[in-house]
Amino acid sequence: MQPENNALPWYKEFWPWFIIGMLSFSVVLGLSLLTIAIRNADSLVVDNYYDAGKGINTSLEREKLAEQLAVTGSLYLDNTTGQIEFVLKGQSRPPHLVLNLISPTQPERDRRIVLQPISSDVYRGSLPEEIVGRRFVEILGDEKTEQWRLFEEHTLMNNQPITLGE
Repeated sequence: MQPENNALPWYKEFWPWFIIGMLSFSVVLGLSLLTIAIRNADSLVVDNYYDAGKGINTSLEREKLAEQLAVTGSLYLDNTTGQIEFVLKGQSRPPHLVLNLISPTQPERDRRIVLQPISSDVYRGSLPEEIVGRRFVEILGDEKTEQWRLFEEHTLMNNQPITLGE
């Protein structure tokens, strides 16, 4: 008497296909994650660390100049009318100011606005669109050949004054 061989061929068994399926799924998932990582590169990484370090030193010098000139001010953002008003205090009266509203994580949401004087200490500009949320607020002003800087982090809300430099 011969023993009966009820074994199925390997391609009709469950476990080989289960293992092949798991391996295929992990390869497809890995390739899709690689594609996402390549298409959405991290923009927070700086390639040239040395130049970034020199820029930090320049920024600190500009902030010290603002302290020497006792420059402070209040910024008013009105998202309904699209107006920006900055009341400048201190020993500097530049011909115009530059307001940079910098998003900490999304560079496409950064805004640069030039503020023109409407009186001796009030500067005004217009918003391109509604701006709310967490931003780095930077005001740049020229003092003869040097440029001063006010820089702080704030959460922007409509019609709420922001005090800089105090």
